[in-house]
Amino acid sequence: MTAPNELRLLPWSGPEGKPCYLSTDERGGYMSRLADSVEAVQLGTAHELLEEAFETLSDRDAALDEMRRLAKELSGALRDVLRVATSRGHLLAASERQRI
Repeated sequence: MTAPNELRLLPWSGPEGKPCYLSTDERGGYMSRLADSVEAVQLGTAHELLEEAFETLSDRDAALDEMRRLAKELSGALRDVLRVATSRGHLLAASERQRI
């Protein structure tokens, strides 16, 4: 079983917005693959929003409501990307510890 400091931070939150973790040594298991898939979707969404933001910010006639919606969606995407980065950073650190 995975050591407590090697739990995988999952790309979704639990009740009340609390982080969810996966404890397994099986990198190719169902939950690991599901987490990988959700992370890929989240990163793709963030990329699309970044492109939309560039276009919207270049438009001097963009409506205030459109800017607010975009800011809200970008904030959510940034939260997701930070969670993915944190999770992958922990996985890399755990992998490095196993090699030593």
